Amino acid sequence: MGCFFSKRRSSQKESPPKGAEEPPKQYSWDQREKVDPKDYMFSGLKNETVGRLPGKVAGQQFLIQDCESCNIYIFDHSATITIDDCTNCVIFLGPVKGSVFFRNCRDCKCAVACQQFRVRDCRKMEVFLCCASQPIIESSTNIKFGCFQWYYPELAFQFKDAGLSIFNNNWSNIHDFTPVSEEVNWSLLPENAVIHDYIPPPTTSELQAVRISTEANRSIVPVTQGQRQKNSDESCLVVLFAGDYTIANAMKLIDEMIHLGFFLIQTKEVSMKAEDAQRVFQERAPEFLQLLDKGPVIALEFNGDRVVEDCQNVVKEIFKSTQTFVSQNKETASRDIDGFYNFADIQMGM
Repeated sequence: MGCFFSKRRSSQKESPPKGAEEPPKQYSWDQREKVDPKDYMFSGLKNETVGRLPGKVAGQQFLIQDCESCNIYIFDHSATITIDDCTNCVIFLGPVKGSVFFRNCRDCKCAVACQQFRVRDCRKMEVFLCCASQPIIESSTNIKFGCFQWYYPELAFQFKDAGLSIFNNNWSNIHDFTPVSEEVNWSLLPENAVIHDYIPPPTTSELQAVRISTEANRSIVPVTQGQRQKNSDESCLVVLFAGDYTIANAMKLIDEMIHLGFFLIQTKEVSMKAEDAQRVFQERAPEFLQLLDKGPVIALEFNGDRVVEDCQNVVKEIFKSTQTFVSQNKETASRDIDGFYNFADIQMGM
């Protein structure tokens, strides 16, 4: 009995002596690394070239405000970015998981990759854009858009960290909240616009450490025609199903078709269910149902005379043992494209 009670007493916590202070409790959030907002902000700068290297933002929010005649480069992924009251600036923004919001800016040239893009009270901007949702302008004039094209080694991983697909780019599908009768608040940049002429790589020694290319054929994001007028009345839909090399295969196919003189109109990466495949692929759906559980599909629309025949030949040569959907002829291709992209827009809430 004595031994039992002695063990019980010894197992009880001893009370601190009277008058002694108890140590403060430690919580998990107390042990997080402190974030200094100044590290995630450029404010009040003039005639400067500044930026953040890969790994220096790491998914945090960022603010750019009251800058004039500056070149600003964010070579990392972030949560959201707001740009306020900037004039005559060149701005590059790596992948943004949420929104990019320009307010009261003018005479700026930008390259932006994001989930949501919005411009309000801005004028005379040129934007090379990759946006997963429909871009929005409001109370703004003379806003011109082109397709995002940029490369550096870390960029593909940053897209993944930001939860963005390089194939979901609605850069030319602009919604104007405040249209004005007989006026055009936005337009597309010329098809031959070269991003290097608008947003040149940085010249400071620190930022030059990032190995950048602005060549369209090296761009992480495929360069598409978007809503520009098509060069031909013949298009072709190709759908690649998930596998170990789906992205690499899609980029290789794009390179081959561009080399042959065809145009890439639009791309999409989206998950499909059996009922979706039945509507899109119709009588050919049974060929692909077993592939849908492996992950999202990647769809590519090519355009040009004889594109269906040439696309079929290229796919047979490159993907001999890989199941791929390709439009069978010119007449059914339009149905294929409309069916797939209507489904994709509904799926993504467009």
